[in-house]
Amino acid sequence: MKIILKIVSHVIIFTLLTIISQIGGLIYLLSLFISKKWNLHFKFKSILVFLTLYLFSTLLIVPLIAPLFGREKIKNTERIHPTNYMTVLLNRNYVHPKLNALLYNTEIALSKTNIEIHYLDANFPFINNFPLLPHLSHNDGKKLDLSLIYETKDSHITNKQKSFSGYGVFESPKPKETNQINSCLKKGYFQYDFPKYLTFGTINTQLLFSEKGTKKLIESMLASNSLGKLFIEPHLKQRLHLTDRRVRYHGCKAVRHDDHIHIQLK
Repeated sequence: MKIILKIVSHVIIFTLLTIISQIGGLIYLLSLFISKKWNLHFKFKSILVFLTLYLFSTLLIVPLIAPLFGREKIKNTERIHPTNYMTVLLNRNYVHPKLNALLYNTEIALSKTNIEIHYLDANFPFINNFPLLPHLSHNDGKKLDLSLIYETKDSHITNKQKSFSGYGVFESPKPKETNQINSCLKKGYFQYDFPKYLTFGTINTQLLFSEKGTKKLIESMLASNSLGKLFIEPHLKQRLHLTDRRVRYHGCKAVRHDDHIHIQLK
C-alpha cells in the first residue's frame, strides 16, 4: 500500500509541475534519480536538488533551446516588465519573435509617456498546442496578456497593479454600459469570472482604472500591422471608444477580460 501511495504522489506532483511550468515534471523525475544516486544524506536533499536543477534549466538551458521551437523569452527593458515574476520562473513568458517586435515598437510609441508595459501569461517555450492552463489559446507563441493601466485619485498614471498576480481585480461595467458578464453567467458559464480567485491578494486598492492610459496603450499596439486580435471586455471597448475591427469579444467560453488585455499575432 505504501508503494502505491508513493507512486500516486509522484504522479500527482509530476502532473502539477508539468501543468504549471511545462518542464517541472521532467525536472522532478530527474531530481529523484540524482537524489537516489547521490550518496550524501542530509535534510531536504531532494528539494534542494530539484530547485537547483529547475532554476538552472529555467534561467539558462530553456532560453537556449526555445528558439528551436520558434519562441524566445519576452525581452525585458526599462518599460517592459513582468507584472509578477512567477511568470518568468514558471516559463510562461515565451513568445514568437514577432510578438517581441510588437512590444518593442509599442514601447517606442509610448516613450514620451510614463506608461510601462506589464505583461502577464504568454506561452510555454516548447511544443505547439501544449496547453498553458487556465488559458484556452496560449499554446502557439502568438498570445500574450497585458495588465491594465491605473492612475491615482489625482489622475496621475501609475505603473502599480491592483493584485499580486495581475489577474482578478475587475473594472466592472457602469450602469449604462453593456454587461456581458451577467449575460455569460446567466447562461451558465460559471467560469467566466473565475479569475477573481487568482489574485493571490489585492493591493493598491486606492488606484483607479486609467481610461486615458489604457486607451493609449491599446492604440499604440493597434498601430502594428502584425497585431491580429485584441480581446477586451465589451463595456471597456465601449468606454474607451475603441473602433478598430481587431478589438474583439472573446466569447463566454473564456473568462472575462476587464482585468487584463489579451493580444495575439495574425
